Order: sequence, then C-alpha cells, then structure tokens
Amino acid sequence: MNIFFNKKQKTPTELVKSIKESLFSMDKSGPNSKTTEKASEEISKCLQEIKKVLQGDGEHEPNQESVGALTNEICAGDLIPLIIKDLGKLEFEAKKDVAQIFNILLRYKNGSRSPFVEFISKNTDILDSLVKGYEQQDVALNCGTMLRECIKHESLAKSLIYSPNFWEFFEFVEVSNFDVASDTFATFKELLTKHKALSADFLEKNYDQVFERYTTLLNSQNYVTRRQSIKLLGELLLDRSNFNIMTKYISSAANLKLMMNLLRDKSKSIQYEAFHVFKVFVANPNKTKPILEILTKNKERLITFLTQFHNDKEEEQFSDEKNFLIKQIQAIQSDN
Repeated sequence: MNIFFNKKQKTPTELVKSIKESLFSMDKSGPNSKTTEKASEEISKCLQEIKKVLQGDGEHEPNQESVGALTNEICAGDLIPLIIKDLGKLEFEAKKDVAQIFNILLRYKNGSRSPFVEFISKNTDILDSLVKGYEQQDVALNCGTMLRECIKHESLAKSLIYSPNFWEFFEFVEVSNFDVASDTFATFKELLTKHKALSADFLEKNYDQVFERYTTLLNSQNYVTRRQSIKLLGELLLDRSNFNIMTKYISSAANLKLMMNLLRDKSKSIQYEAFHVFKVFVANPNKTKPILEILTKNKERLITFLTQFHNDKEEEQFSDEKNFLIKQIQAIQSDN
C-alpha cells in the first residue's frame, strides 16, 4: 500500500491508527488537558492529510488507487462511527473536515460499487448518530451536511426514513436555535421529497402517525416552523407521486378547518402557502360530505374573503387560481 504514498505521507493504516489512538487519548484524558490538546491537533493534521488524498492538492487530481486504499482502510478500521461519536470534541475546522471527508467518501465509486455507501448500509448506527447530532448545537450543522449527502442514496434514505429516529425530526425542527431548526427542516424536507416512490410508500404506511405530528408543526408557536411546514405540505400534496396521500388528506374536515385558520394567519407568507393547500380541497371534484358541509356553511364568507385575498399580489397564475376557487365555491350549493 505504501507505493501509493510518498515517504512524507502517512499510509492509510497509519492515518486511521493515529486518529483512533488520539480519540482514545482524548476520551481517557478528559477535556482541557495538554494530552487532549495534543491529540486534537494530531487528529486535525491527519484529517488534512486524508482530505489531500481524497480531493487532490490543488495542482494534482486525486490518485484513484490511493483514494480506494484509504477508503478501504477507513471502513475496515471502523473510524467513522468513532469520530462521529466524538465529533463535539474536535476543533472547529476539524469538524468541517470530517463532514467534507464523509461526503467525498459517499461519492466515491469503485467501478459500479460505492464502498462507503455499502459500509453505512451495514452500519446504520452511523445514521442514528448523525440524527442524534441535532441534539448538540456545536455539531448539528456538520451532522446535517452529512445526513443530506446520505439521503442522496436511496438505500440510505430508506434506512433513515424507516428508522425510529425519523420521528425525532418533528422535535428537532422546533428547537429554539434558528440555524439548527432550519438545517433540520432542510434534511427533513430532503428525506420526504428526494426519492418520491420511497416517500409516498412511507407516508401511506404511516399516514396517521405522520400527519398527527405534522399538524403539531402547522400549529407551532414558531413562525419559521409554521411557514416551512405549510410550504412543504403544499409541495407534498401537489406531487403526483403522493396522489393517495393527497386524497386522504383533503377528505378530512379537521384538515380543511386548519387550512381556513391558516388563511387568516397574521403572516402573509403563511396565508399564501395555506391558499395552495386550501385550493386542493376546493378543486377536488369528489369532495366528501364533511368537506361540502363546511364549504356550504361558510360559502358567502369564503367568497367575500377570497375576493379581497392578497389583491396586491401581481401574479397572473395566482389571480386565475383565486378566481377559479371563487367560481367553484359559488357553484357548490347547486351541486348539492
């Protein structure tokens, strides 16, 4: 293996061994000791060397044999689970380097194989650790970066969405730190939209549990959570892959009442996103009896409300959709 590396460089085996020994030393010595400080510096140096092998040095492209050898050693040495466990103990730049290395490894292919993807598929506790990373503010964004790269691979996305840890996203998107909440939601959205057939299957199988929790997000006291959730809901319901989910969602009187409340939210952005969900209820040619009853009962008020709704918005499609809904609502009574 040494033939791929010059004499000044550590070999893959040496790099992995050095990081593992340094992590062990940090765990044993505890924080704020000179031993820990020295170990942290050694890890940072090794990570820099690993990055150089994986992505080249600016002047030279990475040597694919070297990349393969290093990838194999990282997997064989179970380095990634260890380093993610102790991610919070690393220096700021080292944390970023770990995420960058992790994502390069995910993209590396040896012929038709993706060795690191296969490795994570067999060691799904890595995904669990990354999700749990959202509990730690100092590593949350690094873990989010790695999770979203994992989600690009359908096999890993499937492990993640069917993991018990998936349900923790509903809590993490509500944390008080804006950056962490936004990053979590970006990962949550990617998981529900990247692989459409996978997502649709999961949502159908877990419809009640998902949308019970999703309703909590739509009623959140956090404005950003409410706005992001209503926007994503509109995207999910209007995606053809989710036709069965959409049909079920728009048959619920409780869901319609929620959208009518969000149409009157103090935020114009939330009102606008709620409109795009509300229109699905009204445009549905096969409305259930409870939906028809609510629309009939509120017919005049809805027509008046929609006539004045966002009249300052200069958007032809929106105006056309609004006029279409008004006509639909006006015609409801004669349909009954």
